[in-house]
Parts: sequence; C-alpha cells; structure tokens
Amino acid sequence: MQTTSQLHPTYYFSSRSSIRSNGRMKLRDDGHAYAPVIEEDINTNHAPSSEPETFFSKWSPPKYLWRGLSVLVLAGQVIIRTLKGKVHWRNTLQQLERVGPKSVGVCLLTSAFVGMAFTIQFVREFTRLGLNRSVGGVLALAFSRELSPVVTSIVVAGRIGSAFAAELGTMQVSEQTDTLRVLGSNPVDYLVTPRVIASSLALPFLTLMCFTVGMASSALLADSVYGISINIILDSAQRALRSWDIISAMIKSQVFGMIISIVSCAWGVTTMGGAKGVGESTTSAVVISLVGIFMADFALSYCFFQGAGDSLKNCV
Repeated sequence: MQTTSQLHPTYYFSSRSSIRSNGRMKLRDDGHAYAPVIEEDINTNHAPSSEPETFFSKWSPPKYLWRGLSVLVLAGQVIIRTLKGKVHWRNTLQQLERVGPKSVGVCLLTSAFVGMAFTIQFVREFTRLGLNRSVGGVLALAFSRELSPVVTSIVVAGRIGSAFAAELGTMQVSEQTDTLRVLGSNPVDYLVTPRVIASSLALPFLTLMCFTVGMASSALLADSVYGISINIILDSAQRALRSWDIISAMIKSQVFGMIISIVSCAWGVTTMGGAKGVGESTTSAVVISLVGIFMADFALSYCFFQGAGDSLKNCV
C-alpha cells in the first residue's frame, strides 16, 4: 500500500528558479512537481519620453568652432576688464620682462640673418641694373613695412605663445584655475590680461630694435662683400623712409602681439585631456597664431598702403 506522501506529489516552491511559467505545474528530474515563482516582466524602456529628441539635442559643436568663439569671448573680457582697471599690475610687469628683455636676443639674431639673406638677393639683382643707390631704400621699406613686424611676431609666437598655452593648459587640467575662482580671484584678471598687455607693449619695441639690427647687418654685408658703401645704404634708406612706415610697423606689431597672447591663452584655458591635451593645445596655439599673424598682416597692409607708391623715386 502506498503512503500518503507517495499518493500525493510533494510541491516545492523555489524562488531560485529562473524559468518563466504561465501558472502550470512542472516536473523535476526526480518526478516531483513544483510551481516556479512567476517573474513579472517590467520594462521601463517603453515609457513615453517627456521631451522629444531633436537633432540639436545630440549635436555638439566642433572643437575648432567653440575654441574660435572662446577667442572672441576672451578678447571681449580682456577689453572690458582693462577698461575697468581690474589689472594685476605685478603679474603684468613680470610678463613684460619675460616677453621683452628675455626675447631680445633671439629676435635680434633672427632679424640680422634675415636682413643679410635679403641683402644678398637685392644687391645681386640691383647691381646688374645699375641701381646700387636704391638697395638701401628697398631694404628699409621691406624691413619697416613687412619683415621686422612679421619676423619678430613669428619668433615671439614660437617662444612666448607656446609658453602661454602650455602654462594655462597645465593649470586648467590640474584645476588650478578653479582654485583661483574659489579664492575669489578672476582668472582673466590674474592670468590672461597681464599677458595680453605685456605682449602688446613689448612687441613694438622689439620690432623697432629688429629693424635697426636688420638694417645694420645689411649695410655691413653690402659694404664688406659687395663694395657698396654704408653711407650709400643709409642715405638711400633715409630718403625712402617716411614716418608712417615706422608707425605702421608699430601698429602691426601691437596687433600681432594681441593675436599671439589671446589665441595662446584661449587655447590654454580650453585644454582638456591631461598631458596629451596640453601638448596638442600648445602646438595648435602656435599654428593658429601664425595663421592669424599672416591674415592680419595682409589686412593691415591692404588698409595702410593703397594706390601707387612713390617712396623710391628719391633713391634712383
């Protein structure tokens, strides 16, 4: 005779079973029936969204676009803060020493060799035409209007602009700029404005010194190698130059200094990605600064020197 436990199957309610059931009994391997717990399928993915997705909700601006806008925003902040007198003058003097006196050597050396290279080309061609007295005037105009401000700005962009971008980029990735905000200091007043003012003030004087050294090296080379007297070179340069030529060079160099400092600082404060991002920002800042220098040089030259020139008519 079978016992009651044998006549009536034992029911096991197991909560560890992962088998879905529709409420019916299932048999195990040992012949006993069990009722698995029914799991409710809760799907929250089908819940209707409160805000419809649009194209602009998933779109993020390209890096070059928002960095370019940051240059304009930073330039506006620098102008406004400077007009309000909120400038950290001690830091400005430190940056002025760094941009000016510490950059004199490399700028003068570069200008001297550029001047001698151009002298070789001008003297060779002008001698064949019998225009030895025009060499000094042509060199003076070339140096004052184009070579001195552009060459000086290129050297400063490579030396100072890269340093600005690297410093501010390192401070940005290490959250030092956030620390300045916590301490109650505006990073624009403490970091950006002093660098812009220092570059704008130092570049014109560096350009004037580079013009002087470039003309001196050209006159020495023409006298020692090609037999054209230094007096002839200097007299021709004096006849060709106008006061506006020197003023335009100073204005150009000041604009170039602002471009270098603002672009480098903007690229620095928008750095992301640690040490790799700092390196990329430094390289990109120098490249963009050089492109900006060449574009501004064309625009300023087109505005300053229009129509037919008559500067060399007194040198022939």
